[in-house]
Amino acid sequence: MVNEEEEAERVRALVETAADPVVVLDDERRVVASNVGLPPGRRVGDVADDALVLFMGALPALSAYEELRAGFTAAVSHELRTPLTRLLVLLESTTLPDADVEELVDQARQEIQQARELIDDVLFLGELETGREVVSLGRTVALPILEEVCRLNQERALHAEVTLDIGGDPAIELPLRSRMLRVIAENLVQNSIRYAGPASTCSVSVGEEDGALVLAVRDDGAGVRASELPRLFERFYRADQARTSRGTGLGLAIVKHVVNAAGGTVDAYSSPGNGLQVVCRFPAA
Repeated sequence: MVNEEEEAERVRALVETAADPVVVLDDERRVVASNVGLPPGRRVGDVADDALVLFMGALPALSAYEELRAGFTAAVSHELRTPLTRLLVLLESTTLPDADVEELVDQARQEIQQARELIDDVLFLGELETGREVVSLGRTVALPILEEVCRLNQERALHAEVTLDIGGDPAIELPLRSRMLRVIAENLVQNSIRYAGPASTCSVSVGEEDGALVLAVRDDGAGVRASELPRLFERFYRADQARTSRGTGLGLAIVKHVVNAAGGTVDAYSSPGNGLQVVCRFPAA
């Protein structure tokens, strides 16, 4: 049976390898281990907001945290390796006889942009999860932001042969900062543009339904299988028809985090051939 000292040593080893701030306390709030400069044995009150605080009785939680962190790091590494590998192939191809250097360089720029978008999304998701990025601070009139997002994505939609449609109640205010509302709308609209398919329509709407404020993005495109719906909001998950997509795989995970942080819920509805509908519900004022 593991004694208390062995448990403490295991905790210290885990904390030393943690990339994020972690503080472990005993039942009397004395420091058992930390990687933020707090000496063992010191009794503490409040701990910095950006530190993960765990108690000795919650060792399984610490192990789960480390497992989650390691898994996320591995996933990010895998996702970054793909555009970097393609970039290397493109650069090596420029030395081949009769190579279309201009075209290869243009493709290389796209791979660099893909890697940049992935890094930006990973950093932004990290800011959300640590609380460094405030999600809800006042309320924002939704329709003008949604109209702006559709306008800025119009060229991308035309290229994908997707029609954008926007409508709703101009008086609706959502419990989000304008930047966070823009993040939600951009990710949902771009998701439809990327996956719906040619000759599809993406409809963005905001209104009130059953006492809740509702922001919905619907398309009539390819849709996804019912078995895949519960996983759509997982980091880096892509439905079968999206496996070769150039998206970062983090857009819907970011949407879910922002909506939940603002006190709302988000759900996805779909079936093959009947498009995808993502509905964000927020409590009314």
